[in-house]
Amino acid sequence: MSESITEHISELEAMRKYPDPLFYKGEPALLLRPKVSIVGTRNPSIYTKNFTYTLAKALAKRGVCVVSGAAMGVDTIAHKGAGASNTIAVAANGLDIRYPAVNRELIAKIEFKGLVLSQFDDGFKATGWSFVVRNELVVALGELLIVTEADLESGSMRSVEYALKMGKEIYVCPHRLDESLGTNRLLAEGKAKAIYDIETFASMFGREVNDEIPKDEFFYFCQSSPTFDAVLERFGDRVYEAELEGVITIQNGIVRLE
Repeated sequence: MSESITEHISELEAMRKYPDPLFYKGEPALLLRPKVSIVGTRNPSIYTKNFTYTLAKALAKRGVCVVSGAAMGVDTIAHKGAGASNTIAVAANGLDIRYPAVNRELIAKIEFKGLVLSQFDDGFKATGWSFVVRNELVVALGELLIVTEADLESGSMRSVEYALKMGKEIYVCPHRLDESLGTNRLLAEGKAKAIYDIETFASMFGREVNDEIPKDEFFYFCQSSPTFDAVLERFGDRVYEAELEGVITIQNGIVRLE
């Protein structure tokens, strides 16, 4: 039987109804990390595939956890780009079922290294309405929502509706006028911003760092380039250890990750 998360997750207060119970497999500590939700079509173009993968990888390099729905297409690419240990997959079914079947191996990896969540009891099979419920949870978990490609009438656009109600910023991948009509309309209506440069966008979350550096509370605190005194007060001698290990540098009273 799947375990349920008992700790309160503040991000989920934005949902119409707080999910209780919320089942999981994997590492719930990922919920404490900065998170970004990425969604999109099940049939992305080659351009969208490359954009989504590169974006998810750039975010993960900065310690950001990528949240998506484990569906085919954009969801799958976002999870793979981030890497199993840097992603949260939200299921529309019970966690004893790995769905869709084509993603069984990917979901198993995320269960082992990342985190899989569900609002549904073991044995529950995905239905049309459970995908809608899943989408709301995906959006709620992220600090912002990124839609890399979407048609006008799609589940991704339903996710956009949730993001708007929750007051979250929405970003999209820029497309030609005759492609991704859903995201193009969001831009035309001023409801979303376009990501024209992936590295510039990802840098909002800090610097890209070596994969060997632990992505813990100390790491995230130092990503914001705090003062030495602030780090010393919060983490004590950890700041000196990190400097000796070459993880950080201290210049003019400011701490920065290497």
